[in-house]
Amino acid sequence: MKITILNQNFTLHPYGALFWHEKSCLFISDVHLGKVSHFRKFGAAVPKQAVHRNYVMLDEVIQTFQPFEICFLGDLFHSSLNKEWLLFENWVAKTPAKITLITGNHDIIAPEKFEALHIELHEEILTEGFLLTHHPEEKEGHYNFCGHIHPAVKLKGFGRQHLKLPCFYKTDKQLILPAFGEFTGTYVLTPQPEDEVFVLADQQVIKV
Repeated sequence: MKITILNQNFTLHPYGALFWHEKSCLFISDVHLGKVSHFRKFGAAVPKQAVHRNYVMLDEVIQTFQPFEICFLGDLFHSSLNKEWLLFENWVAKTPAKITLITGNHDIIAPEKFEALHIELHEEILTEGFLLTHHPEEKEGHYNFCGHIHPAVKLKGFGRQHLKLPCFYKTDKQLILPAFGEFTGTYVLTPQPEDEVFVLADQQVIKV
């Protein structure tokens, strides 16, 4: 699904990533790496393969767009260091793109660990009329790309059928990206008439 914002061209990917064509920049939000190991440590019955699924998805979307830069919009890691950090180090080592992290509320790992991997950390970035943040924010004269919410919408079917689907949630001032991570929840939003919603379903991005 292709959209245009501020005369710039973007593609919405079914995994929840957003590609900025003019800048060859891939935006990804709320991967929550390490969450599976964190929950398994405390006895939650979470399958181990969920750990590797995140990296499979990352590799697939990077192969699709081959970006010059990857910008994570916060909550890249779910909690403190655990054994998944080594997997992340290995993934960074084989990823040719420049990596930037807009720090989120879950990003509590020491900045030095990211800097050692040549990952730039920022609280926010202003570029080309866009405001890049983790939490949804507003700044006069800028369009906000953000995450944090894990947006979803409920769709009604025939009878009493209801379906909850993650989505890109677009307003006139903001685009909230869905959570990219395999093991993340969602928060249902109620669209206003002027808002645009792009749901992720069956490996497609569908405007509803």
